[in-house]
Amino acid sequence: MGRTNDSMLREFVLTGLSAHPELQTVFFVLVLCMYLMILLGNGVLISVIICDSHLHTPMYFFLCNLSFLDICYTSSSVPLILDSFLTVRKRVSFSGCMVQMFLSFAMGATECILLGMMALDRYVAICYPLRYPVIMRKSAYVPMAAGSWAAGIVDSVVQTSLAMQLPFCADNVINHFVCEILAILKLACADISINVISMAGSNLMVLVIPLLVISISYIFIVATILRIPSTEGKHKAFSTCSAHLTVVIVFFVTIFFMYAKPKSKSSAGTDNQDIIDALISLLYGVMTPMLNPLIYSLRNKDVKIAVRNMLGRKNFSDGI
Repeated sequence: MGRTNDSMLREFVLTGLSAHPELQTVFFVLVLCMYLMILLGNGVLISVIICDSHLHTPMYFFLCNLSFLDICYTSSSVPLILDSFLTVRKRVSFSGCMVQMFLSFAMGATECILLGMMALDRYVAICYPLRYPVIMRKSAYVPMAAGSWAAGIVDSVVQTSLAMQLPFCADNVINHFVCEILAILKLACADISINVISMAGSNLMVLVIPLLVISISYIFIVATILRIPSTEGKHKAFSTCSAHLTVVIVFFVTIFFMYAKPKSKSSAGTDNQDIIDALISLLYGVMTPMLNPLIYSLRNKDVKIAVRNMLGRKNFSDGI
């Protein structure tokens, strides 16, 4: 395989499901429907939280950030995915590929950290309910959310910068739907040890540490709930955490399949394995953002009441 300097590499080619044309139309319709549901569900959730003053609390502030993140993440990759289903071999410029990779990685890393912050919020709410308004003041939860965004963006800048410095092989074909960092690293014609070490550090910061924070927080939360004497009190306390816990399980189980073990070029799998990895990536990138608003609306009484009130006001205004 020939080697080319990164300054000479003008574009990448995304194969997507080109080897399985019979699946392209099906997946195009499926992903398009899921993307529209993501925009609608998360858009409605953001609107409800902004319009209903009863939801102007730290938990719903974090949830609003989560929904906005999901819209940004999917919008950075899904249009490219849909285009790849319509094109046999989708060509993407080098700079365009790096920008898309940066945005997707930044949004994913930010969401990991934000879920950890949301767990801390639930921990304080359940374990220290009387002190909750004092501890989770606006001067506390706004910097927590801003810090999540900043950490995700900085992490993505580091990973993208390191990837851009690599020399790439003449074969610029990416066995993926999008410019995904692990698929990009497989094309490098140089030692990627620094990238692997950097990815391991990234995994520690945005995967392991938030997951530890979530696990420890829920250990204390469960211990506190079990000490509540009444069954009704236990159910009410757990209901405030169940939606977040469900989202965490869906999100981290999927993302660990992708990023827990960075692969070097020498360990690249077969084409079938690449397709499986790409489909897992697609599941993570589209399914999770689609489920988040459904989970929070179906398992949260406050959100359901707020949605009904907003729809009721709309119907009333239409009647007038």
